[in-house]
Amino acid sequence: MNANGRPAGARIERLRLADFRSYTALDWQPAGRIVALEGPNGSGKTNLLEAISLLAPGRGLRGARFAELARRAPEASGGWAVAARIVRGEDGQEFDFGTGIEPSQPERRRILLDGEPIPASAAAEHFACVWLTPQMDRLFTEGAPARRRFLDRLTIALAPGHAREVAAFEAASANRNRLIEQGGSDPVWLATIEESMARHAAALTASRLDLIARLNDALAAGVAAPFPPAILALDCPIGARLREAPALAVEDWLRETYAVARNAAQVPSSPQRADFLLADRTSGLPASLASTGQQRAMLVAIVLAHLAAVTQLRGAAPVLLLDEPFVHLDAAHRAALGAALTRSPAQIFCTATEHESLATLGDDAMVWRVAPGLIEPA
Repeated sequence: MNANGRPAGARIERLRLADFRSYTALDWQPAGRIVALEGPNGSGKTNLLEAISLLAPGRGLRGARFAELARRAPEASGGWAVAARIVRGEDGQEFDFGTGIEPSQPERRRILLDGEPIPASAAAEHFACVWLTPQMDRLFTEGAPARRRFLDRLTIALAPGHAREVAAFEAASANRNRLIEQGGSDPVWLATIEESMARHAAALTASRLDLIARLNDALAAGVAAPFPPAILALDCPIGARLREAPALAVEDWLRETYAVARNAAQVPSSPQRADFLLADRTSGLPASLASTGQQRAMLVAIVLAHLAAVTQLRGAAPVLLLDEPFVHLDAAHRAALGAALTRSPAQIFCTATEHESLATLGDDAMVWRVAPGLIEPA
């Protein structure tokens, strides 16, 4: 618990960058629970959020290729590094967490825990973060893959083992496809791979359903009020089966499905073709038909409900990375978001181009002025 009696979350006490985006080198000690980054467009605010997001599994808040993250300058190394000193809220344990690439292996990043390498999927067991960016306003008007990645990020923060299940399913599926393309594969070996696929597909889908159920309960209870009481759903045949049958029965069905379709161009009933749906609970309006402001308000509601659900289940809040979170919100919702962040147990990194946008955060925010390549207290 923190001084206000609220469950504490993980806290970044120090962040170091080397040849990352616009930063040649940075050694920064963000002070306070709410860290506000103020500066014009192009000053490097979002680069800082992106660096933090890369401490979690995946490609960070921009989804960029790892080679694209390296600073572009004649004297730059071609690699990059991000390192953080993190204090875990529930026990006060400190550890060093880092990631980066070598110039010779631009798409193979390493993750280090106290100097020792760990699998990328294991990162979620040590650090959780969730982000909201202006680009995500298009989340529900574009394709399913982006929505699915968003759902998985939320799920990983709630259940860190989900990252391993997703990685294991994708590896097994790729192995199966490769063997089938080569021809003459041993049916027994294929059956073994398909058994693994079925197990991981059922497990990761169950985790997604659990996350959605918890968020729907939290939103129905009004934890995100006055933001819209959104309702979430998973469009997935595996999820539909899991709602009606035991997991073992669903795994049996998946194994049979994969075996019958060994000559198919795509893996049938793949959890990686599921879609994440969102609508206004009161009106039933799908997010895809809502205005930009309504979409932003529903996304904020999801983030606040998720924060409550993770804090309740894990006893510690994830780090929140909010890039221009007040954009497209009216005055009432800006004030409500500021109040919610002030009450939150999470460490929050929030950006704004105008100082006035940060007024709703009150005196709790430590404001930093960001300029190309540097950062200083405002």
